[in-house]
Amino acid sequence: MVVRPAPQRPVEFPVGRGDRLVVDTGVAHGHVAVGIELPVLVAVRAEPVAGIVVPLVGKTHGNAVPVACPQILDQPVVEFARPFARQQRDDVELAYICDVDSRIFKDRSKLIEDTQGKAPKCVQNIKEVLDDKDVDVIINATPDHWHALGTIWACQAGKDVYVEKPTSHNIWESRKMVEAARKYGRIVQVGAQNRSAPYCHKAFDYIRSEAFGSVHFARVINSKERGAIGKKPDGEPPAGVDYDMWLGPAPWAPYTRDRCHWNFRWIFDYSGGMLTDWGAHLLDGAQWGNDTEHTGPVEVEGRGVFCQGGLYDTAREYHLQYAYADGVKLFVDSGEPSLRFEGTEGWVGNRGWRGKLEASRPAILDSAIGPNDVHLYTCPGGEQRNFLDCVKSRQACYFPPEIGQRCFTIAHIGNIAMRLGRKLRWNPQEERFVNDDEANRMLRRTARSPWDLL
Repeated sequence: MVVRPAPQRPVEFPVGRGDRLVVDTGVAHGHVAVGIELPVLVAVRAEPVAGIVVPLVGKTHGNAVPVACPQILDQPVVEFARPFARQQRDDVELAYICDVDSRIFKDRSKLIEDTQGKAPKCVQNIKEVLDDKDVDVIINATPDHWHALGTIWACQAGKDVYVEKPTSHNIWESRKMVEAARKYGRIVQVGAQNRSAPYCHKAFDYIRSEAFGSVHFARVINSKERGAIGKKPDGEPPAGVDYDMWLGPAPWAPYTRDRCHWNFRWIFDYSGGMLTDWGAHLLDGAQWGNDTEHTGPVEVEGRGVFCQGGLYDTAREYHLQYAYADGVKLFVDSGEPSLRFEGTEGWVGNRGWRGKLEASRPAILDSAIGPNDVHLYTCPGGEQRNFLDCVKSRQACYFPPEIGQRCFTIAHIGNIAMRLGRKLRWNPQEERFVNDDEANRMLRRTARSPWDLL
């Protein structure tokens, strides 16, 4: 992405004529109509006007676009990429689509061309995009088991990265992603919608203020998983699909439509179920409001009801309890999405996804946050806007990989505790379980060759 400083306010960012931003909706969240979720990259070129970055013609898109709708033809690439093309600026061009299913290229390319006036290049292998020196940013909306490796490759190639949640398949991979971002000096943003939601800021600014007093506990209610168990028969991948690339670092397994698409979330080889998926938003809220973004709990215990009798094996119901070193408790249950904090001066929270704020006393919702209270870092334009601004300024995004790692660790250790069926002690500094070799072996896995590069 070409970024040229305005004369009155230089920005620290390498300038190269014709640079492009790549959107990796890549190895993919891409819920494509062909029935397989695949790698996609979308690249973007910046074209500054008169040496100053100016807006695109279009409406600012403030929130993340939902991509988990495999039945909608234009969801995967176009609906995910449009927020980046609609940033009220002409410094961004979607330059690539990278997807392991070459059959989607014609239609998706045309839809992006209709959005920005120019068709992107279409490739199947992410390495082709990473080797392009004009590409500056990768948008990584791959399935969860590709998040860490794709982001690390991009950092090594000198690209900034917007990576969808969760940051990784497991805790070890996520830590390696954090280390890569630091080592190569890259801007990395984790996609999470609530950090730009006004109701979240009103609640969390208050919770972090002196008026709320001490937090006693937080309660997260997260979505349940679907009831299906995955029974489509195995078969050959469709022609034009690089299924081996889709599997990537995950263990080899025969192709079936039920393994891919949206459904990879319900298989531990690729994801962690609804706890790591939707839990990403609500667990981040719990960490943020509790002022524990850079650490985590020290104990976890719980029980789950796991999918059985078919392909899927993650927990469809779960009931977890975490304890922090200062005595604060975090309860996580499956049900209607909601978040609530209770403290010495009352409670505040909501019911339902982005539901209206409620409180124990009406005065809580009308209280003013003083100048000396905490004012949390946000961007009203949303996570895409924040990311693109930080690519130019080189400042940290509002949901950087370290904070993302701490958030998703809560989900990962919860899954491990449920699978082992016992209470676990966790050391958030060392990111290891205390005196539990069996649990520590579940912090990582051996990747399949030739993707075992971390």
